[in-house]
Amino acid sequence: MASVRAVLIDIDGVLTVSWEPLPGAVAALRQVREAGLGVALVTNTTSRTRASIASVLAGAGFPVQAQDILTAPAATASYLAEHCPGARCTLLNSGDIAEDLTDVTLVGGEAEEVDVVVLGGAGPEFGYPALNQAFGHLQRGARLVAMHRNLYWRTADGLQLDAGAFLAGLEQAARTEAEVTGKPSPAFFEAALARLGVGADQALMVGDDIESDVLAAQRAGLTGVLVRTGKYLPETHRSASGRPDHVIDSIADLPTLLGASAQQ
Repeated sequence: MASVRAVLIDIDGVLTVSWEPLPGAVAALRQVREAGLGVALVTNTTSRTRASIASVLAGAGFPVQAQDILTAPAATASYLAEHCPGARCTLLNSGDIAEDLTDVTLVGGEAEEVDVVVLGGAGPEFGYPALNQAFGHLQRGARLVAMHRNLYWRTADGLQLDAGAFLAGLEQAARTEAEVTGKPSPAFFEAALARLGVGADQALMVGDDIESDVLAAQRAGLTGVLVRTGKYLPETHRSASGRPDHVIDSIADLPTLLGASAQQ
């Protein structure tokens, strides 16, 4: 860890819960920046645009600008531009993220010709009619692109069901497999590293999701740090497919971890 030059940090459950800063999070991020490390906030959040996220975080005191943030919708836009240029896409998502889906041709779910079904974050929009429309497009040959596989996330009211639960059903019913663009996709981490200009062996990933954040980053060559906040559950930790490189109580402990490792 002495060679760490950059830190990738998840937002929801690590820096904030329901967009309220977790204790010590603002100070921790300031210390990381003051140490001269590059910072990228990498999130599967699909309810807000990058500009909106930056505005909320900055308003809470975090030293953050829109260019510091990589979201699953932004990664999805890049993926579709490269792999499905000109495709007619229908989006099922809770929240307005059109601003980040640049150069993506969006059509309504009721459209007859759909090339790609794009699944974002779950919410009230994920009712039977919308899911059944998506299922119909998949049966007719549309590709399935998912921004993430998250099963749930934590809010001020507790754990809430997310799109991964619906995605698994669509894949089974339509006998297809989604192309995932956000975490845990290796391409997502590669995009963040490219923005920071560092190699995987020079970067740290801090997250509350042991599979999608931490172990996925470790498979991509980064050092993984799991925090015991947000969606963290002891039973999920115990039954995970691997072991995190480091486990800390919260993001507030990250500067100490970095400092101790640098001294060693």
